[in-house]
This record gives sequence, C-alpha cells and structure tokens, in this order.
Amino acid sequence: MEEEGHMKGEEAFRRTRVPPWIKQITLRAVITSFVLSLVFNFIVCKLNFTTGIIPSLNVAAGLLGFAVIKAYTTLLNNCGLLREPFTRQENTVIQTFVVSSSGIAFSSGMGSYLLGMSPYIAAQVDGGNTPINRKSLSLGWMFGFLFVVSFVGLFSIVPLRKMMILKYKLTYPSGTATALLVNSLHTPKGAKLAKKQVALLFKSFCGSFAFAFFQWFFTGGEDCGISTFPTFGLQAYSKKFYFDFSSTYVGVGMICPYLINVSLLLGAIISWGILWPWIEHKKGIWYSAEIPASSLSSVQGYRVFTAIAMMLGDGLYHCVIMLIRVAYSLITEYLEKKESFDQNPDNVDQNPSGDLDTQRRTEYFLKDQIPSWVAFTGYVVLAVISIITVSHIFPQLKWYHVLITYLFAPILAFCNAYGCGLTDWSLASNYGKVAIIIFSSWVGIENGGIIAGLASCGVMMSIVSTASDLMQDFKTGYLTLSSPRSMFVSQVLGTATGCLVSPLMFWFFHKAYTLGDPQGSYPAPYGEVYRGMALLGAKGFSSLPKHCLQLAIVFFFLAVFINIVRDLLVRYETKYRIYRFVPNAMALAIPFYLGGYFAIDMCIGSLILFLWEKRNKSKANDYVPALASGLICGDSLWSVPAAILSLAGASPPICMKFLSRAVNKKVDTFLSGGP
Repeated sequence: MEEEGHMKGEEAFRRTRVPPWIKQITLRAVITSFVLSLVFNFIVCKLNFTTGIIPSLNVAAGLLGFAVIKAYTTLLNNCGLLREPFTRQENTVIQTFVVSSSGIAFSSGMGSYLLGMSPYIAAQVDGGNTPINRKSLSLGWMFGFLFVVSFVGLFSIVPLRKMMILKYKLTYPSGTATALLVNSLHTPKGAKLAKKQVALLFKSFCGSFAFAFFQWFFTGGEDCGISTFPTFGLQAYSKKFYFDFSSTYVGVGMICPYLINVSLLLGAIISWGILWPWIEHKKGIWYSAEIPASSLSSVQGYRVFTAIAMMLGDGLYHCVIMLIRVAYSLITEYLEKKESFDQNPDNVDQNPSGDLDTQRRTEYFLKDQIPSWVAFTGYVVLAVISIITVSHIFPQLKWYHVLITYLFAPILAFCNAYGCGLTDWSLASNYGKVAIIIFSSWVGIENGGIIAGLASCGVMMSIVSTASDLMQDFKTGYLTLSSPRSMFVSQVLGTATGCLVSPLMFWFFHKAYTLGDPQGSYPAPYGEVYRGMALLGAKGFSSLPKHCLQLAIVFFFLAVFINIVRDLLVRYETKYRIYRFVPNAMALAIPFYLGGYFAIDMCIGSLILFLWEKRNKSKANDYVPALASGLICGDSLWSVPAAILSLAGASPPICMKFLSRAVNKKVDTFLSGGP
C-alpha cells in the first residue's frame, strides 16, 4: 500500500479531520503570526530603504510558521499536554497573516510615495519645494491614513472569489506554490525535509547575523567598512561597481530569477559605465558646473528622470497589455460557454463529478460563504470614511478626487487580480504611478499637485495590491481546504497588524538613520523617484534639465520596445526560446539611480544558485529558499541592534577605508608633519 508521504493530492489527508473555520484561527497561530510579522515587516522596510527590490517571501513565511508551531506542538505532545494537532489550515492562516502584514510595508509607501512627501526629499528635488507641496511625516496621520485606505481593497474583490477560482480556474502561481508547500510540509515526507530546511535556515541566519555584527566594528566613520572594499579598483568603485558583502542581497539574488539579476547588472553598465560618464563631460554645456551633483538640475536629474521614463514606459505597457489580456480572456470564456450551451441547451454538465480532489476542494471552498452584501456594504462604508479622512489629512486632494479613485479602483482591482491569476504579476505600483501623473497634473503645482498625486498613488496602490493578495490567499486556501472565512479574517488581522507595525518600523529607521540620503546607508531611491513623477505631472516638462526630455523619451520608448520584442518572441519563437535573454525593462531602470553594487551582490546569489543546480538540481530546489531566507533575515535583523547602538550614541571603534597609493602617501606625509 502506498505510504501517506508519497500520496498525491487530498488522498494523503483522507484520514485528517478538517477543523471548522473558527478553529483554524487559533491563539497560537495569531501569536506566531504577529511575531513573524514583526520580523518580515522589518525586512521589507529595510529592503524598501535600500534598493526597493523585494522578493516573494511567501515560502519563508510558510516554512517559518511551520517550524515555530511544529516545535511548540512537539514540546506539548512530549509533555502530554497537546490538545489540538497542528493542521495545514492553521499553517495557511499563519502564512496569510504574515504575508498580508508585510505586504502593507510595501503598499504603505514608507519608502516611496509617503517618503516623497517629506521636506528632506523635497529639498533634494528642484521645483515644488513649497509648503503646500510637502508634508512633515508623523506617526499620527500615517496611522490614520493606512487604516482608512488599506482595508477597502479587501472588500472590493470578495464577491468575485468563486468566479476567479472555480469558474475561470485561474492558476495564481504564487498561491498555488504556497499551497503545495503547505500540503507537502504536513505529510511525513515533507516534515522530514522541513526539519533539514529549518536547520539550514537557522545556520544561515546565525552566520549572516554574525558576519553583519563583525562588519559593524569597521564602520567608525564616513565611507568606512568592509562593504567599501573596491572589488574592481578605485575607479570602478567611484562608479558604484563593487561587491559590498551584503548577505541580504546575495539571498535576494538567489530567490529572484536569473533574468532580473542580469538585467540589473546590464542596467548598471549602461548607465554608470557609459551614459553618466558621457553626460558628466557635458558639465558646463548642458547644465551649470556650479550646481552640486546631487541636484536634479545636474547629472542627478538625468539619472532620476531617465529611470522614471523607463519605469513609466514599462508600467504603462503592462497596464495596457493586462487590460487587453483580461478583456480577451473574458470574451473567449464567454464565447466558449455560449458555444457549449448551444451544443448542450439543457446545460447538463458533461463531467459532473470531476476528480475527487476537485470535488473535495470545491465542497470546502463553498462551505463557509462570505455574503456579498457584507462585501458591498463594507466597501461603501469604508470608502466614505476614507474619502472624508484622506481629504482631511491631505487638503490638496479634494473629496471628489478620492471619490473618483474609489469609483474606478474596483475595476482596476479586478483587472490586477485577474491578471495576477494569469501571470503571477501584480501591477499595483504601476497603477499607482499612473494615478500620480493624472492627479498631480489635475491639481497643479500651485494647488499642491505633488502631494495630491502622491496621496492618490497611496489610495490606488492600497486597493489594487490588497485585492490581488487576497485572491492569491483564496487560491491557497482552496488547495489546502482552508475556509474562505478564515482566509479573509487572517487577511484582515494581518492588514491591521501591518498598518500598526509599518509606521513604527519606519519611525525606528527614521530616528536612527537619514532616510533618502543618496550617499547614506539607506538611500530609499523611490522616495525621490516618486516625487519626481509627481513633479513631472504637476509642473510639466519645464522641470527637466537641458536635453533630459529627449533622453527620457528615448528610454520611455526603449522600455516599450523591449516589452514588445519579448512578448512577440514568447508568442512566435519557441525553438530556441530567445525571449529568455531579453532584459527586463523595470530591472534595467533601477540601477540608473542607485548604481551597480547591489546588482553585483544579486548576481553572486545567482551564481551560487547556478552552480548548486548544476551539481544537484533537486537539492537546490529544496534548500535554496531556506538558505536565502536565512541570509536575508540574519543580515536584515542586525539592523535592529545596530540602530539601537546608534541611538544610544555607541560608535564602532575602527574605520576601515581604502585609499589610492597617492592619497595614502599624502595622508602619511600629513600625519608625520612633513611638507
């Protein structure tokens, strides 16, 4: 007889009782989820404030949740005190809670649109630095803003869950992968593998944390530390080409696809290796030599607005294509149903039973309904509260602006959730960028168009992002027999936790470091980029340096062209799969502002993954997520004691700095008191 660990689908769980939805949300699950939410919010915030590249953390959340509860239940079981076994439904609740909470750390805009409102970022962006176009950040209004905008999206998509999951049978690859992980962990074979994964995660976490602690001792001054080692020489270092020994981005590189990492490196070479040195030779011709390099009227303006142009080109292309794809899919579905009805007018299901897995999953998915009137009422009530509150927090954004956003947002939320089910790609940030341009130009620079655009971005992103996340969770719940009600409640709890924790994490970094400093540890690049978008919409092209508009137009259409070429190759060229080598336009744009140091880190992660897969692909698939998660968590969490030491006034004892031979000779001469 086949062992349970090797059985497929629901057959492995045929003897396992499925608890009612209220018992799927246990006290231990909520406590574990809250603790893990603190960890994951901190990680996402740190990534937001460094490069803005955030990998999928679903696997790490599911694995860590399993490890914590399994250790707890094993201990109780050994003591004879275990009352309720640990179920996959409980594991799914934890994963949903944690991911929804950390998702708020991204959609809250702490490293993008909200940071772009601050006076510090406003001072870096030439134009629009007026009282009406900036807003001082404070915990009070950030808490209020997040709580009134983050829950609306949950109610916008709930009535469509049966259509998305059962009727259209959308795959939602991330949700499906998470469900397969959870199902696997709760079989005997999966539990054995999970123990090894958790052991590796713990080892990599400790090693990463210890290495970050070791590096801290050598950072006792500006531009000091092991991370400043000029890997490829001092000239390359001045152009931001070096390996900075960041365990976080080595781990991120192991999770991200090869194409993303190579595109990042290619973008750094094109910009910092070729384009910016050429523009710097135009100093005094295209822009004044007296202006500091950090000004947007200097070379920095070309960096920021060229990156913005590529991001907008990539975002608009994908928004349009996604709308077309959704419309085409819906029309095709309708025509197929109509043809089926014409052939079978009595509407008799030709395969009423289906397979046993589908039958059982459908039964439990339909068991605990969420009434549509609850969703509609919730959306309307929360939208009204949000309209009043948001227009009060941001007087530049009038109540009718917010109303229009909420009228169109459900359509875009549906398109994003549907498209995410087809492609696993959420375009929430792209819809937010479109909102920035529309509302900032509508309000105008004199009436606070920059703040209006950034605030509207927050409203749009929150709705569209949470809607697609919830539908992913419904797919995970469908495949693990978790109740839709438990999924919805855990999403609500996770969202509430994110709204509470994300501003606190932001404030922690804000007090310990200078966020948004291009030369600092946390440059928060998207703060300046999003403000630049709002300035572009509110003020128009007059805000750009000389010839910057022409350069921006070229890169805007380059991003569109790259996407068109890739989509055509995917559709018509299948023999050699050349599309695998077409770079990602969004990834190309990010290093235009930041440089290539983090891209090199991520490519090192890709190299480790590549060599591991060459040696043993099966083991690499099993253990790379655990290794990468440990590297990210350990290095990121060292920031907590580092920030506490900084707030307490403790400084590292050593400054490790790398100098050229000529500069070192001058330093030696100066210290020796020579001429």
